[in-house]
Amino acid sequence: MTMTDPIADMLTRIRNANTAMHDDVRMPSSKVKEALATLLLKEGYIEDFTVADDPGRPGRVLTVTMKYSPERKRVISGVKRVSKPGLRVYIKADKIPRVLGGLGVAVLSTSQGLMTDREARKRRMGGEILCYVW
Repeated sequence: MTMTDPIADMLTRIRNANTAMHDDVRMPSSKVKEALATLLLKEGYIEDFTVADDPGRPGRVLTVTMKYSPERKRVISGVKRVSKPGLRVYIKADKIPRVLGGLGVAVLSTSQGLMTDREARKRRMGGEILCYVW
């Protein structure tokens, strides 16, 4: 069965693993998911991620290692998918929203690749808002 929205699937798996306090979560890999995982790692929302071949199936597997505080409290408080296949949300550079007044991150898909809202504002680039993470 084909997946309609793989990015929403990735975010939902991360949200569910975070709620259930799992140490890691596995999902099918793609270039966009790897770029999103790289951003989440750079922003400090996940511990690490790896991409490996799956011997039982075609394609590769993305394994995201979740991050918790030393007291075992969640680092990710929430994740929200903004632009969906049925309703794409595009934004100009001067209208990029701040997530929780700057405490969260908006992930944008631009012509230069995936980037955070702060980086897009600095480069004066708009694009498609993929998700909010806080």
